[in-house]
Parts: sequence; C-alpha cells; structure tokens
Amino acid sequence: MKLLITAPGGKMGRLLVREAQKRPEDFTLVGAVGNPRGDSIGKDISAAAGGPPVGALIYAGLEEILPACDGVIDFSTVDRSMEVAAACVAHGKPLLVGTTGFSPEQEALLAQAGETIPLSVSHNTSKAVNLLYQLLDLTARALGPAADIDIVDMHDNQKLDSPSGTAKVMGRTISQALTQTGAGKEVTYHSIRSGNLPSTHTVIFGLEGERIELTHHAYDYTTFAKGALDGILFLKDQAPGCYSSEEILGLV
Repeated sequence: MKLLITAPGGKMGRLLVREAQKRPEDFTLVGAVGNPRGDSIGKDISAAAGGPPVGALIYAGLEEILPACDGVIDFSTVDRSMEVAAACVAHGKPLLVGTTGFSPEQEALLAQAGETIPLSVSHNTSKAVNLLYQLLDLTARALGPAADIDIVDMHDNQKLDSPSGTAKVMGRTISQALTQTGAGKEVTYHSIRSGNLPSTHTVIFGLEGERIELTHHAYDYTTFAKGALDGILFLKDQAPGCYSSEEILGLV
C-alpha cells in the first residue's frame, strides 16, 4: 500500500513512519504533508522520525502528493484534518483520522465524507481500548443504575482536548447503555494534563460498600501507531462508509 501521512514531526507521525518502515510487505511511504511554514518541507520524512532516509519527502500541500497514494493516515489538528478529509473525498482516497476534539458540526461533515470514501474517525486505535468499550457497555447495563460513574483521563501536558476523545467515547458508550436500562444517571469527567504522563483512562463505578474500576494504561504510544496502520490497510479494500475501530480490529 502506498501510504501518505500528515504531521510527520508530531508524536504519532514519527511513530507511524517508524512502524510503517518495519512492514515493507504492507507499506511503501510515498510522502508526508507537514506544516507549510515549518523547516521540514522538502526533507525526507524519515528525518523527522530520526531514521535513515527512505526517499519520500515532506510536502507543504496535499495536492502535491495525494494523487500518488492509496490511503492517508491523519493525526494532525482539527482544522487540518477537515482539510485532509475534503481532499481525500475529492480524490477518492481512504482516510483514517486519529485527531480528536471535533465539534458536532465537524463530526457531521466527516460523516458526510464517509458517504464517498472509506473513512474511520478513530478516537483510539488500540485493540485493548476498543475491547474496554464493550466491557463498559456490559458493566453499565448491569450496575449503572445503582452506581456513581466517573471517568478519569490522564495525559501529558501537550494533549489539547479535555476530556479526551477516548474519554468521550467511554462516556457515550455508558450513557447509551444506561438509556437502554431506563436509568437517567450522568457520567462525571475528570481530566488531568501533567508532565509526560502516559495515556491512562479509568472508569469508576461507585456502589455502596464497593466499587469496580476498569482501567487502560498505554505505556507506549507505538500501540496506537500499529493500530492505525492496521486500520488503513482494512479501509483500503472497503466500500465507502464510516467504519468504527471495533469493526477494523475485528471486535464486532
């Protein structure tokens, strides 16, 4: 697969470059799209990841390289992601978006893009996290009406959105389960942004005399890069539509 990534100098961008290079049977990096005002334009994409040159460059604009790819992985910014989605629609390219923090209006526009191209807006590309969503659904149905429910999401101080996209999906999963049981309880969010904390999400179901805690710790962000690469491979062979991470990871 001829792969294009965005924001190659970002945390996830660097990891995607490194992990894609480990899978030459699956991926050929054709280029990346960086900050047009940055000093990386025209450089080899592997330079941003601290690796040896691979012969693929960083471009300032999508139109320069997008026609040459088979699919795009985007972990950039909200505004940039919307531009990427529009360009992928125009060129018929599969797209996996890992950016979080979209407004309801932007989410609606992304859903429209999924009517034209294979698309996944993946708030979390970890298989373990997506399995946790299913456990939260089960627990909320069984205990939610009787429990106080709190979600604690911890990230490093570079994380922009609060609560995180993953925390919001957790809350939405629980709320939908509670609605089906007829319960009207609210989920409370607690977000911590400090230092270089690894990504940690804990959901607490507080009961009288006891509690259940469901926690996911991400010790290494490489797991998200691997999941994103698996995701774009999945999307490459799909019909237009909006695909969930659970579908991509084979959990449904």
